Amino acid sequence: MYYAAIPSPTVNSIPIGPLTIHFYALCILAGVIAAVYWSERRWAAMGGEKGTIMDLAVPAVLLGLVGGRLYHVISDYQLYFGPGREPIRALYIWEGGLGIWGAVPLGALGVWWVARRRGLSMSKLSFAIAPTIPLGQAFGRWGNYFNQELFGAPTDLPWALEISPYPNGVLRPGMEPGVFTYHPTFLYESLWNLALAVFLAWIGRRLADELGGGRLFALYIMGYCVGRFWIEYLRVDPANEILGFRLNNWTSILVFLGALAYFVWAGRRLDRFSTRVVPVGHDVGTQVFDTDPASSGERSSAADSDSDTGESTETSTGDDEAASGTTNGKGPQRDT
Repeated sequence: MYYAAIPSPTVNSIPIGPLTIHFYALCILAGVIAAVYWSERRWAAMGGEKGTIMDLAVPAVLLGLVGGRLYHVISDYQLYFGPGREPIRALYIWEGGLGIWGAVPLGALGVWWVARRRGLSMSKLSFAIAPTIPLGQAFGRWGNYFNQELFGAPTDLPWALEISPYPNGVLRPGMEPGVFTYHPTFLYESLWNLALAVFLAWIGRRLADELGGGRLFALYIMGYCVGRFWIEYLRVDPANEILGFRLNNWTSILVFLGALAYFVWAGRRLDRFSTRVVPVGHDVGTQVFDTDPASSGERSSAADSDSDTGESTETSTGDDEAASGTTNGKGPQRDT
């Protein structure tokens, strides 16, 4: 079985002159690019302006990195502070250590800040972004593979991950003497996130109206928490524990319950969320778009039919409707 194990990478960085390119950072970057690209396509299909997601991504990624690192350092403070520790290493993000629990809230804060300035709907933005975040996470988890970190318990399964000691012979955190094959928890989480991304895209297309108001994003949170709970349970790296569970297990439970509560709450208020997908002052009166690109042809055909019969549509889409703040008969629009 040992020979069937996934081999360890021999290097985790590439020196280029005075710079060192870390594979961990490249995996994070690949995840960001994939998520932004897909989000941009989804947003455009919903009627949003191209380039919007790119503008949102800059503050979201920067704040997300800060939040992710803060959570990691706070939750694993013993790794950086105390006798014999080097606090400066808390800034060495390329060595690994980003907590999704801190990255998502601060990243969302960056999105909210830009969306508020432009008058865009956070409900629609969260719908476009929800499936793309787990896709980005699926790429990012491979950084743990190159760093040989955050692996699971020892195993002799054919897909076991081979872990080698540090070059100086010191065992990595979680390793047992004489044991070199462990559960590849990075791979488990990567595959879980890929499946979650596909599921969210599928159900979002089928139930677009029911999953507005941030409910699709809440589904992402709940789905990730379920996967993270059992995967976290397999890990053997040092972690703070409470009542026999790792801290991240408890975080998964609490965040899941919070997302579930929001999912139920938002489901009773779907008509109260803004549906604006273009900035304030752009194309007034045409802010609401269907989230299903496949139905765009039906709308075009209906418009052509009205035009052919010479019927006026001013009563539903004209200046009077824009002035009253209604769009497509869906009631007052709230720009939040």
